[in-house]
Amino acid sequence: MSAPRIHPTAIIDAKAELHGSVQVGPYSIIGPGVEIGEDSWIGPHAVLTGPLKLGKRNKVYQFASVGELSQDKTATPEQPTSTVIGDDNIIREYVSIQRGTMKEYETKRGETRIGDRNLIMNYCHIAHDCVVGSDTIFANNASLAGHVEIGDWVILGGYTLVYQFCRIGPHAFTAYAAGLSGDVPPFVMVQGSPADARAINKEGLRRRGFKPEEMAPIEEAFKLIYRSGKVMAEVKAELAEMAKTSEHVRLMSEFINSGKRPLARG
Repeated sequence: MSAPRIHPTAIIDAKAELHGSVQVGPYSIIGPGVEIGEDSWIGPHAVLTGPLKLGKRNKVYQFASVGELSQDKTATPEQPTSTVIGDDNIIREYVSIQRGTMKEYETKRGETRIGDRNLIMNYCHIAHDCVVGSDTIFANNASLAGHVEIGDWVILGGYTLVYQFCRIGPHAFTAYAAGLSGDVPPFVMVQGSPADARAINKEGLRRRGFKPEEMAPIEEAFKLIYRSGKVMAEVKAELAEMAKTSEHVRLMSEFINSGKRPLARG
């Protein structure tokens, strides 16, 4: 195996593990306990702090901070917490991604976890213990507080702010500067601060190949949740019936039934 291509001004700790195909740019700092997979590119002035597992073909741009100790007051460097990032992610300038805390150690092993093929644009912040799926887009300055969960194919508009412990379901969309203090069900588009549910994310679903007959029950479920005026117990019961004939409604039903926070308002 060939040796990594490391700029002479970069600082690589002896306890870091870099695949032979990794490239590291000028003045970057890679600390102990960092693992970087094949064909990953680390630009200039990036700081990677372990324990951190960075998968294959990731790109980390200048001045990004990945794996640093969280800003939670209870966090200490000695705690056995970590950051785990999958493959094919793009992490742009000035992004901060912070490691997990002991608050989640028993259930999630104190990890901040990010999946595959995510685009995280300039100045975004992903706090401790967050779980981000795959194929998401974080537009500039989107910020997650601690313990937030983001499903696959979510798009966060620029300056979106997400309160701690909130969940955003797969294929959801947040408009520019949305402020979220409640859960956003799968397929739903929200706007405003505090964020209101406006409609289903039709354009996003079309782009991903959803057919009109697949979107129709999703829209019906949205209207049941947000426009029917029914109490949540009734909504859950009717969603369970609709879920028998639509896997997408089943996803919405399971999401709502598993939640601990209120839904984003309608």
